Amino acid sequence: MTPLEILSTTATGLGAGLALIIAIGAQNAFVLRQGLRGEHVGLVVLVCMLSDIVLIAAGIFGIGEVVQAVPAVVVVIRLAGAAFLLSYAALATKRAFRPGALNASAQQGSLNRKVVLATVLTLTWLNPHVYLDTVLLLGSLANQHGDLRWWFGAGAAMGSVIWFSALGFGAKLLRPVFAKPGAWRVLDGLIAVVMVVLGVKMALGI
Repeated sequence: MTPLEILSTTATGLGAGLALIIAIGAQNAFVLRQGLRGEHVGLVVLVCMLSDIVLIAAGIFGIGEVVQAVPAVVVVIRLAGAAFLLSYAALATKRAFRPGALNASAQQGSLNRKVVLATVLTLTWLNPHVYLDTVLLLGSLANQHGDLRWWFGAGAAMGSVIWFSALGFGAKLLRPVFAKPGAWRVLDGLIAVVMVVLGVKMALGI
């Protein structure tokens, strides 16, 4: 393999990884919200990045074939994920009717570290699409590159590191906008809609 082949394969993996994770979803919505509030951002970003790296590696190792061969596993994960998303949608709806702002008084509704960790792990690992997209799809794409498959995986993992870091730590640039309760009302309303749509689609297997 030549340096040019390595660079090209890594860049392809980077593009594929970004294409799959840059979307309005439950995980990204939660990362954005924590970034805006400045609560346990490093923990949330780290969990998301490490989870993606583990899932990408699993796909390259061939775990995706197991997921494809045992569809019952995906069904269980899908139903559990749907239930959680709909529950989270209810909480977001409640917040939308009682919005806060980025000031000292709003911190009364802050989530503690354990709750944040449990939430981000659930949103990540109970999402069946992460097994179909990150494990199966990225794993299949990576293995098409033969000896360069790990360079493809490295590129995809790099995409996760770049995206979640930018989303979590870059959200602070929007804090002046979210200093107004009305902005939180809109954000939580959008989050609730996204969660309901994803939860229903997940429950129906769409």
